[in-house]
Amino acid sequence: MDRAMDRTSPSRPHVAGLFRYPVKGLSAQALEAVDLVAGETMPLDRIYAIEPGPGRFDPAAPRYLPKVNFVMLMRHESLAALETRFEEDGHQLTILRDGKPVVRGSLRTAVGRAMIEQFLAAYLEGRVRGSPHIVHATGHSFSDVAMKCLHIINLESVRKLSRLAGREVAPERFRANVWIDGVAAMSELNWLDREIRLGDVRLRVVTRTDRCAATNVAPGTGVRDMAIPELLERSFGHRDFGVYARVVTGGPVHVGDPVETPEGKDAI
Repeated sequence: MDRAMDRTSPSRPHVAGLFRYPVKGLSAQALEAVDLVAGETMPLDRIYAIEPGPGRFDPAAPRYLPKVNFVMLMRHESLAALETRFEEDGHQLTILRDGKPVVRGSLRTAVGRAMIEQFLAAYLEGRVRGSPHIVHATGHSFSDVAMKCLHIINLESVRKLSRLAGREVAPERFRANVWIDGVAAMSELNWLDREIRLGDVRLRVVTRTDRCAATNVAPGTGVRDMAIPELLERSFGHRDFGVYARVVTGGPVHVGDPVETPEGKDAI
């Protein structure tokens, strides 16, 4: 489990992790700092996606499509066994299997995309209806929600869920952009239509995150070994875990920056 999860008594609310997912459905890229822009997503987050065959996405007229239109963990859990490395310069993507590089190519070039697609076609053989192909459109994000926003989870909530499950729940299961810590467990679900701060950056919480079967897949193995939505339903009467927030005032955010929540005084 991540070192951030080892601390049971965080001293103050703070940013514990920053992540982006350059390719929807593939692994995260951890960041130490990021410059957020009002009304935008995490930079380079989910700017590429993989269609499992002839699809509905039109790069010339990009629009939001539900995640079921793409290769993703809810249906293709074996993706979690792949590790990826993304280089911002040239958008080079390297895919590793069992710690060893198996393919590398630039997602900006037809040749590079074809190399990645050929590997995915073999890796996902029999699990997709057609030949996987990578899609992209300038300025478009293949988020699970239509609005451009950031996905946030609270590590104290993850610890609470771990206690309820009777085993450690890795925060990576929730594929969030921002991990916060030092905040009362589950308090984030009460922040709807309210503002929070990450350092000097202001965000407004717009919706809770309704959890799907993708969270049942163990990071790094691709094995479905938990039933997270059902655990949430039994424990809380709903399947919400984490929130989406829209950037109101942009600026730099660093791991370790203070977090200001609506409650403030409720910080652990």
